[in-house]
Amino acid sequence: MDALKTAVDAVVVLTGCDRDMVTHFIRGQYLSGVRDPKRLTFKGLQFAAEASG
Repeated sequence: MDALKTAVDAVVVLTGCDRDMVTHFIRGQYLSGVRDPKRLTFKGLQFAAEASG
């Protein structure tokens, strides 16, 4: 779960997106088997970019 927390914190700091929205997305990725914090952060940033624009 440290990977999940690290990724959420990074995406929220870098994008300023809603923490709950980012947490929900990254948790889904984590539960589907992605455990690498860098990969979770990258996917989270992609998601945040799509959600904001």
